[in-house]
Amino acid sequence: MVRVLGIDPGLQRTGWGIIDLTDNHMRHVANGVVTSTQSLTLAERLDQLHTGLMEVIETWTPDEAAVEETFVNKNPVSTLKLGQARGVALLAPARSGIPVTEYTPNAVKKTVVGAGHAGKQQVEMMVSTLLPGCQIHGADAADALAVAICHAQHAGTRALGLIGAGITAGPGRKYR
Repeated sequence: MVRVLGIDPGLQRTGWGIIDLTDNHMRHVANGVVTSTQSLTLAERLDQLHTGLMEVIETWTPDEAAVEETFVNKNPVSTLKLGQARGVALLAPARSGIPVTEYTPNAVKKTVVGAGHAGKQQVEMMVSTLLPGCQIHGADAADALAVAICHAQHAGTRALGLIGAGITAGPGRKYR
């Protein structure tokens, strides 16, 4: 069995989702959202996200992590802040010794829904279908579970023998 943490980064709301993979079977474990307080400084907000993600990692002990890549917004300030939140999302598992792979939003949607430009509702519906019985705690958590599912489908797992040291299958970029 391999436990995968999917992360959908955001400065205000960072979604997370945990799935277990045994052979070709995926099972929902947990999901949720780490939030930051808008009235705090950027540094304090990033610290809140880091603390929350570290609590998730310590509680659920994932073996691998997958993070959604940032898309470029029209507002450069918003893009920069999202990039900083994404940096925290990459750092938390990496500092815990967990291999991290990144996936584009289109790759996640195409893998889970079959269409790279699927809407949030479609993603949430397919996540519920692929992980029957799971109660999803909001759109950000659904997106994080979708990232974990994408990782399971594209990169496989060490347990399945599909990832060698430093080699990444599929569209993701892997960091150690």
